[in-house]
Amino acid sequence: MASLLAFVVAASAQPQAPKDTLQLEFAMQLRVTLGEVYTVGDTPHGRRVVIPITGGTFEGPRLKGKILSGGADYQLAKADGSRTELEAIYSIQAEDGTYIHVRNRGIIASGKNAEGQPTFYFRAAPQFEAPADGPHAWLNNALFVCAPEWTPDFKGIVLNVWMVK
Repeated sequence: MASLLAFVVAASAQPQAPKDTLQLEFAMQLRVTLGEVYTVGDTPHGRRVVIPITGGTFEGPRLKGKILSGGADYQLAKADGSRTELEAIYSIQAEDGTYIHVRNRGIIASGKNAEGQPTFYFRAAPQFEAPADGPHAWLNNALFVCAPEWTPDFKGIVLNVWMVK
């Protein structure tokens, strides 16, 4: 009887699947053009690489516009190349003239799975800062995730962005 009671107590202590699941809603695609990559070199934190952002465009169901030049993607790579932390800081301008600040943080990781096959992971979480009283204020009050899309005919990076609902 004691072992049955211990089993029931242990089983009830297991985490249950949440009743509410997260949904993703496509927010936009960014087509970012890039400048010449340069490196600061090996620092105490890792190898610092800087990728200038020179422009581009973005478009989604609720807004579209251009990516402004002057930003950059600041990457910090581990010495063995297995992981890179990225932080891209730049601005975009919506078609209506609104300027929006973007800070996109993420990771790129490579390795091997249990079968010894190569793996690659690249995800990031952009944060948007738009005027609080404007038509794009909704960007300030949501979480976003993005992933790259490889397009051979485009000289830059394409990022698909989803809003977490």
